[in-house]
Amino acid sequence: MKKLTLLVFALVVATGSLFAQKGAADKIIGTWLSEEKDGKIEIYKSGDKYFGKLVWGKNMYEPDGSSRTDIKNPDAKLRSRKLQDLVILTNFTYDDGEWEGGKIYDPKSGKTYSCNMKFKGDALQIRGYIGISMMGRTTVWTRS
Repeated sequence: MKKLTLLVFALVVATGSLFAQKGAADKIIGTWLSEEKDGKIEIYKSGDKYFGKLVWGKNMYEPDGSSRTDIKNPDAKLRSRKLQDLVILTNFTYDDGEWEGGKIYDPKSGKTYSCNMKFKGDALQIRGYIGISMMGRTTVWTRS
């Protein structure tokens, strides 16, 4: 009976730990304002990965109200994509307080970088880099 009680206790603790990690991982979900305050990015979850799309931008629209396109993209086939709802954060997974293994696309330059994200207080630190993380740049987003 003691072994059964110990087994049930271990399962309850393990399940609680999984739910706590899931809650912490989903903390990133929501709308974020870029450091320059010229864009809003909605971070969402699909399956077990996190993505982010551009939902508002200071220079996202043409004078006639139509969405501007991804003209800086190095792939000519993608230059006709609308900036509105353009997915700029892709394939992030959560591990020990950090979202990692993803990519960030900068529509201003047309460049894609490896990226990691983590919280510092209530702000989200986004580190884009090529090669190793030490050779990159960090920007800070705030909740919108």
